[in-house]
Amino acid sequence: MAQPESKKIFFENLSGAGKAIAVLTSGGDAQGMNAAVRAVVRMGLYVGAKVYFIHEGYQGMVDGGENIVEASWESVSSMLQVGGTVIGSARCKEFRSHEGRLKAAHNLVQQGITNLCVIGGDGSLTGANLFREEWSGLLTELVEQGLIEADAVQKYSALHIVGMVGSIDNDFCGTDMTIGTDSALHRIIEVVDAIMTTAQSHQRTFVLEVMGRHCGYLALVSALACGADWVLIPEMPPEDGWEDKMCEKLSANRAGMKRLNIIIVAEGAIDRSNRPITTDYIKDLVVKCLGFDTRVTILGHVQRGGTPSAFDRILASRMGVEAVLALLETTANTPACVVSLCGNQSVRLPLMECVQMTQEVQRAMDGKRFEEAVRLRGRSFENNLRTYKLLAHRKPESELPVSNFNVAVLNVGAPAAGMNAAVRSAVRVGISEGHKMFAVNDGFEGFYKGQIKEIKWADVGGWTGQGGTLLGTKRTLPGKHVDKIAEQMRMHNINALLIIGGFEAFLSLLELLTARGKYDEFCVPMVMVPATVSNNVPGSDLSIGADTALNAITATCDRIKQSASGTKRRVFIIETMGGYCGYLASVGGLAAGADAAYIYEEPFDIRDLQANVEHLTEKMKTSIQRGLVLRNENCNDNYTTDFIYQLYSEEGRGVFDSRKNVLGHMQQGGAPSPFDRNFGTKITAKAMQWVSKKLVETYRQGRVFANTEDSCCLLGMRRRALVFQPVVQLKDETDFVHRIPKEQWWLKLRPLMKILAKYKTSYDVSDSGQLMHVVRNRPKDSDASVAM
Repeated sequence: MAQPESKKIFFENLSGAGKAIAVLTSGGDAQGMNAAVRAVVRMGLYVGAKVYFIHEGYQGMVDGGENIVEASWESVSSMLQVGGTVIGSARCKEFRSHEGRLKAAHNLVQQGITNLCVIGGDGSLTGANLFREEWSGLLTELVEQGLIEADAVQKYSALHIVGMVGSIDNDFCGTDMTIGTDSALHRIIEVVDAIMTTAQSHQRTFVLEVMGRHCGYLALVSALACGADWVLIPEMPPEDGWEDKMCEKLSANRAGMKRLNIIIVAEGAIDRSNRPITTDYIKDLVVKCLGFDTRVTILGHVQRGGTPSAFDRILASRMGVEAVLALLETTANTPACVVSLCGNQSVRLPLMECVQMTQEVQRAMDGKRFEEAVRLRGRSFENNLRTYKLLAHRKPESELPVSNFNVAVLNVGAPAAGMNAAVRSAVRVGISEGHKMFAVNDGFEGFYKGQIKEIKWADVGGWTGQGGTLLGTKRTLPGKHVDKIAEQMRMHNINALLIIGGFEAFLSLLELLTARGKYDEFCVPMVMVPATVSNNVPGSDLSIGADTALNAITATCDRIKQSASGTKRRVFIIETMGGYCGYLASVGGLAAGADAAYIYEEPFDIRDLQANVEHLTEKMKTSIQRGLVLRNENCNDNYTTDFIYQLYSEEGRGVFDSRKNVLGHMQQGGAPSPFDRNFGTKITAKAMQWVSKKLVETYRQGRVFANTEDSCCLLGMRRRALVFQPVVQLKDETDFVHRIPKEQWWLKLRPLMKILAKYKTSYDVSDSGQLMHVVRNRPKDSDASVAM
């Protein structure tokens, strides 16, 4: 894959001298807003600009005075892990009036502020754009009233606006994820997982209401993540007569030995006549029709609370830095833009294009054009809805296609959270496609021993929230046992293989591809879905399990730092997993606010270690009380965790003391995060559909025969697209000795961590600076936001 020509901006060239940037949070709060504020402040200071807090949103801008305060580097310390917004947010009626905006303009001019970074929803961003359009007229009025000098009109002639969307509802068109959405999903899934245990004990039905007055994203994705029996969202009201269908589904699930039912309702759920569907209505319906013991739980503002997830911290940090770059590059003719996420890329989109499309969704819903509303929400939303329907609602046997194909699914390598969600998805999609699905226990070791059995729809019920792997997994490669594996494939008439795993799974596919020359049994479609906490599989930017591991690292680092609260200055040395891949250490360091992260991909020596110690010593003397250093387990044979700990202890003597922690296998354990549940579910569903297509294409004269390179693929996420790649073509991209890809996208995030830790460094902006446009319908094969 061709890499874009690097266009690096260096510290000396990134000049914000003479510029004043103000940051505010407006509307409803969302976890991760503080991370965005921190990134704006530190990147702004890094480039030499003055940065100001505007407290209490637009109200603070209108009131002025002590609400507009200059920010320092230290003023945003220890806020990365804090939920909500520490600079306050308020809804301001006065700003909606011309007089209010006139006051706001006066207060900004007094501080010399002409660059605004607004973090909020579509209402907040629309208000900012109106303010920008009126700016020159407002300054003229201020001159006429004698409140500012005439030359101020020329000096502060243009107001520049960059927006970041902070909203737990994910209701803003143009971005795959808004700041706060992933954290809200964490709160919902934590509650659902807890409720499922009590519901199972008493054979109860639970009706859960989640936020989303105008957008059903939280309800839909949480239903997908926990395998809910029924979901109700405003964009796609149920067909008339839905009550009977829902009760039939609940009854059928109970008859299938399921001890509980979960129904998730968005607070804005409606029927086809635009009448609200309430939780009490559903409870009364279930009790009346089925007699099930039913309870209602309304999650409410718990969804807004708590610490931000690793995803939201990283997203907000990247967006904050990108927002400052956008402000530096803007001109008087540049339209106000919003920094968005597309796949794993930060992009800039015209603010009003996004706002207008967001408003179109509501107009479509008001006009009962529900299919259009779903389409306008974007391909991610459509894909979520389609996948949920496919996995939650089993078609009657009479409606299933008859394929007569047998497909085997197995896990290979180390366990990763989300593997069970992936297996469930594979099994149910396969059955929906008419295939007979077989589960292989314990990877290829179980395969050659004959641990293969048919797996049915109900067998994978409740698997999405389970950590580890219920099928079992081993690191055993198939090479030494290809004859026995071929025999088992012949005995069970296996027509296709779906492998879920890490680097061992990639090696396994290469070995099976080679074995095709000797065994026709391997001339079948074979596909791999990457699943490993290390995120070291070539051909994919993300792997199932990595997000859960990042959250484990981030949460542990938060606790470790908090343990030193109120004590003397302390630095913690934390060892992470990952083999030779530094993904967990680097991205975990960005999410946890680390001062340094040592990895194999970025060689370091004793001089670098000494410079880091001196840098931390200087910071400890002037401001911070706690330091955090992450080390990848295989970053260097000689500079071990013990060595680095002893070095920091000795060199920091008299300024700070040191502690070390090895996180170990806790990074592999625990329930999968919402991200990993949904990524695993959707990427595997796509892989299974590819298998079905290949089976039809390669079926000739009563048998399946597939021996081309493109019949043995890895499905990976590349930048903004899900791509099927022949594994043989990935060999040149792979460092087989160290089991990592030769090119890794996340290395571009490392300068971010260094900048936010007050290091002078270069920052690659080859992916920045281009103002894109909102696309109503992306090409079908470029569903960028499969992950969520």
